[in-house]
Order: sequence, then C-alpha cells, then structure tokens
Amino acid sequence: MLSLFSQEYRASWFRGVGAARRDVLAGMVGTFALIPEVIAFSFVAGVDPQVGLYASFVIGIVIAFAGGRPAMISGAAGSVALVVGALVQAHGLAYLLAATVLAGAFQIVFGLLKLDVLLRYVSRSVRTGFVNALAILIFSAQVPQMVGVDWHTWALIAAGLAIIYLLPRLTRAVPSPLVCIVVLTAITMAVPMPVHTIADLGRLPDGLPHLALPDVPFSLATLRIVFPYALAMAAVGLLESMMTATVVDDLTETASSKARECTGLGLANMAAGLFGGIAGCGMIGQTVGNVRYGGRGRLSTLTAGVFLLVVLVPLRPWVAQVPVAALVAIMIMVSVSTFSWGSLADLVRHPKVSSVVMLATVAVTVATHDLAAGVVVGVLLSGVFFAFKVTRLMDVSVGHDPGSDTRIYTVSGQVFFASADVFAQRFDLRETAPQVRIDLTRAHLWDVTAVAALEDVVARLRRHGTAVTVVGLNQASASLVDRHAPRVREGAGLAPALDPA
Repeated sequence: MLSLFSQEYRASWFRGVGAARRDVLAGMVGTFALIPEVIAFSFVAGVDPQVGLYASFVIGIVIAFAGGRPAMISGAAGSVALVVGALVQAHGLAYLLAATVLAGAFQIVFGLLKLDVLLRYVSRSVRTGFVNALAILIFSAQVPQMVGVDWHTWALIAAGLAIIYLLPRLTRAVPSPLVCIVVLTAITMAVPMPVHTIADLGRLPDGLPHLALPDVPFSLATLRIVFPYALAMAAVGLLESMMTATVVDDLTETASSKARECTGLGLANMAAGLFGGIAGCGMIGQTVGNVRYGGRGRLSTLTAGVFLLVVLVPLRPWVAQVPVAALVAIMIMVSVSTFSWGSLADLVRHPKVSSVVMLATVAVTVATHDLAAGVVVGVLLSGVFFAFKVTRLMDVSVGHDPGSDTRIYTVSGQVFFASADVFAQRFDLRETAPQVRIDLTRAHLWDVTAVAALEDVVARLRRHGTAVTVVGLNQASASLVDRHAPRVREGAGLAPALDPA
C-alpha cells in the first residue's frame, strides 16, 4: 500500500501552482455535476436528498486522502442506490446507515486481501461496453429535463453547449463548464423565465452533518437484515470504482493502486454511514469531466468534496438558482466525451466475438440501469468465448509405428474442463494395436476434469488388453496426475518422460 509519506503520494498532491489551479477549478465543475445526480439517486434509494449529498461530501474528503486513484471523484452513486431501495422501504434509514458502515468494512477487507486482481478478468471489450453504456445512461438521465419544457430551457441548453465547446478555442484559463454555470445563472436571475432550478430538484441541506452511530439494535437479528445488502453494496461499489479507476488510468496514461482504492473506499463509506450518508463509489461521469478539464491530482478530488459543502451551506441561496439547463448541458458534454466513438468503427475491424461482448455489455447495462449486471454478463460471455476458442485449438493426431506395432496419439494444446470431452472423443477405445503411446509433450493438463478424461481413456484401453504408455507430461501436469489419477502412471511398459514445466 502506498505510504502517506512516500514521494509518489506527495507528488499526487503537490504538482505546482498551475496544476493546483487546474485541479481546483476542475473539482468545482465536478461539484456542480454531482449535485443533480446525487439528488436523483437519493430518490431512487428512497431517502431524503441531503442523505446523498452528505455522503458525497464525506466520501469526497476521505477518498482524497485514502484513495488509490488521484483525480477520481466518488459520491453517492445510482448503482448503489438501486441495491438499497428495498432495505429502506422495509426497515428505514437507520438500517441503511448500518448497512453502509458494514459495506465499508467489507471493502476494507477486500482491499487488504488484494481482491482487486479480479479486475484482470475484465476484458477490454467489457471495459469499452461499460464506458459506452455509461455515456448512454448519462445522456438518458438528462432526457426528463428536456421533455415537456418550453423554448427557454432549450435555448439555455443550446447556449450552455455553445459556451462549453466554443470558449476553449479562445481560452482555457477557466473551465468552460464553470463559465456555463455562471453565465446561465446570471441570465436567469437578470431575466426571469419559466425554467427549473436546482431548488426544484429537492431540498438542499441547511446544516452540517454530525457524527452518530446508526440507531439500530446491535444484535444478530440486525446483522441478518443488513448483511446481504451490505455485501451487495460493497461488491457493486468496488466494481464501479475499479472500472472508473481503469478509465482514468487510460485517460491519463498513469497507473493507480486498485487495492488502496478498495480500502480507501471502505474507509470513506464507513465515515459516510457514521455521518448520516448512503454508501457511494467512483462516479465515472463526474470523474471524466474532472479529468477532461485538467483535474489530475488529489486536490481536485478534495475540492469536489469541500466545495460541495461550501455550495450546500453558505452559498445555498445562490446555488438554488442555478438553472438545471446548465447542468444538462454539462452532462451532455460529459456523455459525448465519455462515449468511445472509435468503438463504432471497431465493430467492423475487431473479431465478431469481441464486438458481441461489447454490445451485450451495453445492452444489459442500459436495459437494467445496473452497471454491475452489464459487466458480469460481459465477463461471462468473454469467458465462454475464450473457452470455446481454446477448445478449438486443442488437437489429437494419430500415427502408427510399424516397427513396434504401436499406435501413437499426439496431443497438442490445452486440455481443461471445456476441451476434455473433445480430447476423450479423439481416441479409438476399441483399439486393435497391442500398444498405445499417448504423447503429451505439446499439451498441458489444467484441471481435474482433464486428468479424469485422461484416466478414463487409459483405463478403457487397458481393459481391452492394450498396453498404454503416457509420455511427455510436463511437471505441472505430472503433479496433477500423481495427485488425482496415480493409476495412469502405473503398469508394465509405462515410462513417462517429464519435460520441464
């Protein structure tokens, strides 16, 4: 784990005056992008908006110090909110807070056990599908704010997009989304018009959060209630945070500590639960916006959390007047920049199975609004297609040595649970030759299913009076055979050659 006093950790905070200014401004943009989504996700979870906003404030500050991915913004996220709706409806907010604290504890354990390595099983096709699905969900979340409104809202959205995309051609001193918010707010305050503001999205907090233990009985009955929800929140939160961290790694061409991010998120969620907030995780839309507008260090993450508190309390009267159209324009920009447009051309260039995996990830995620479900389906499909491909690469050729009247079966490729049946079918179990040699020099036995298939072939041949010799086992395969099928290497004429592993 990265030390708090290491040179790399200090560098993630202090990168020069210019970098610090970019981090602060980008973090401020991330704060405004957080507010509408956090309020919406709070409604999904069935809790008051301030529960999600308090959580985002606490998580943002803790993760800035304890997280493993600089420039990543975390807060109350929709994927976690979807998990806990039933818990809140059945048992109330107090049990949600208890589940949040327990979920944080689970995440700390996951990080200490280095379970972040499971991310290696997520293929690039799944990651691309994850990003594209998220871009679609971000855009679709803005649609309700654009339906049933008058021309004033559409005009403000168009003006906001013009500022966001045209201002960088003149200057990049200030992030154009921040200018968009200030200009559109000034316009609506100077010229009153029938448009929605942040105040219409929900009641903003009017005080600071306070530390308190969840008001639930500390008993096994409570644990039985919150345990499944806590485990689900922990898993979904880690999955989304790991995927978001990987996206930032790609955007910034830097590496991050995924194990530290696991433990950091766990600490942040435990703190959120103790301060009256819901569990959260990495928010890819806000994170991508932060990175796109110059956020690279931990200061941008800290700014997003601290500025959220500043926005919610002292500046509450002014923030309440920010038009939703400004936020819609920002999120449309984030959606467009998040989508991997090159993946559309890759659908033709890449192998069909990769394209199917990517499209399936997108389809499931968009249909369920659950990022975890889409990733799980994508990973399963990737595994199935990989197993099928490796199975086709396994081959058994048959030859004959007339001098010794020996039938020779030469196996090449990987023999495991998916190819074991094909392996067994390639042998003539009614062999008429007095001797059979099974050459595994160019093969590898991966699991007990492969060993069982070999054992079955050898046993059946021997029952027909055929002398069977197994040669070419590498060290790893021989160890499996000796442990699970020792009779394969028994009997007259058996002289296996052990090749180096």
